[in-house]
Amino acid sequence: MRDLVLITIFAIVLPMAFKHTWISVNLWTWVSIMNPHQLTYGFTNGLPFAATAAFTALVSIVIDKKSIHFPRDIVVLLLFVFIGWMCLTTALGYYPMDGIVYLKRVLKIQLMTIVAMMAVRERKHIEWFIWVNAISIGFYGIKGGIFTILTAGGARVWGPPGGFIEGNNEIGLAMVMTIPLLNYLRLVSPSHRVRLGLLFSMLLTAVAALGTQSRGALLAISAMAFMMWLRSVRKILSLLVLVIVAVNMLAFMPESWTARMNTIQNYEQDDSAMGRINAWRMAFNLANDRFFGGGFEIITPELFQRYAPEPMDIHAAHSIYFQVLGEHGWVGLALFVGIGYLSFRSAGRTRRLALQYKNAEWLFHLSGMLQVSLVGFAVGGAFLSLAYFDLPYNIIVIVVAGSWWLREQRWKIEANGAFGSGLPVMRTTRQSVITTRKSV
Repeated sequence: MRDLVLITIFAIVLPMAFKHTWISVNLWTWVSIMNPHQLTYGFTNGLPFAATAAFTALVSIVIDKKSIHFPRDIVVLLLFVFIGWMCLTTALGYYPMDGIVYLKRVLKIQLMTIVAMMAVRERKHIEWFIWVNAISIGFYGIKGGIFTILTAGGARVWGPPGGFIEGNNEIGLAMVMTIPLLNYLRLVSPSHRVRLGLLFSMLLTAVAALGTQSRGALLAISAMAFMMWLRSVRKILSLLVLVIVAVNMLAFMPESWTARMNTIQNYEQDDSAMGRINAWRMAFNLANDRFFGGGFEIITPELFQRYAPEPMDIHAAHSIYFQVLGEHGWVGLALFVGIGYLSFRSAGRTRRLALQYKNAEWLFHLSGMLQVSLVGFAVGGAFLSLAYFDLPYNIIVIVVAGSWWLREQRWKIEANGAFGSGLPVMRTTRQSVITTRKSV
């Protein structure tokens, strides 16, 4: 049954995807992040859905060339430099033949990121893209939240098989990053039922993130909640709601979960934490020794023997920062952090400017939630090797698209989003939004 549903969806969407690049981008995003074919058990399990979606997107660029615009943005320029630097560090790395296999995987994601930046332009495109990203991860959030409740938090939530987010830590961070997207969709949806459904989805996704028993996810969701409060209009009410939700969620989790989270304070006694620190020192020493870093696939006994304080304790970096540092050196890390920092700044600038135009109010809320999501990735990613996962780059795509939309004054010709005019909550809050400009 699942196989037939998946094939049917592709059969319906593919003809439209060939004609419209933004649709093919959404198709790729759904397949790449959610991995729906991994949830089937029949003939579709091994079919090349991702390759088909990517091929469709590339062909559609020729067919839909009038709708394609290359974004002129410093973030995009820096991303291109980072891609080129990764190719160079792979060629000059310790294991170029092994590294090029991983590089190909990374380049596929980056290629589709560039295509998305070229195709996602209108508000309708932006909001459909948000929906696809939110649903792709939110599905596992809802499923994982129900699972956590049924097991009273005693069992661990895992991600879909295959891909970047199979592990509990990885899916935990992905779900944390998705909650702000769900919140934005809740804010702009014109349907009361949809808003209510999205609210429950956010709560279940938060429960699922805790249910992963990931300490990195706990830190990320804490940072995300704080940023979401800072970006809220009604801060007293928002603080009250966040405190009530947090207290109830934490009280629901079992003692075993609490004991595991408490190891954050006593990391010296945790073998996993000390193994990560050893890997961080190895990456630091490697980057200091080699200007170009070690390239991909550097988690080997040989390199740990050469650079790690504890040569026999071999671990992955479990940090986006030390992962990039070890693989691409200090220049690579500077480019990687620069992309994130400039994206955050760009979203903040768009958020401030959006207040000046009535039909751009949706972008005020969107930019704030994008900042929240980026902070979640920046904090949670400090403890996860997830530097090349699609979702943070998709967030950057939305940041770039929103900046272009405002810069080109698209509000003059676009009034509605993906599902109508939306913004039901702004009937009475626009004035309060404007009065908070000095604090933005």
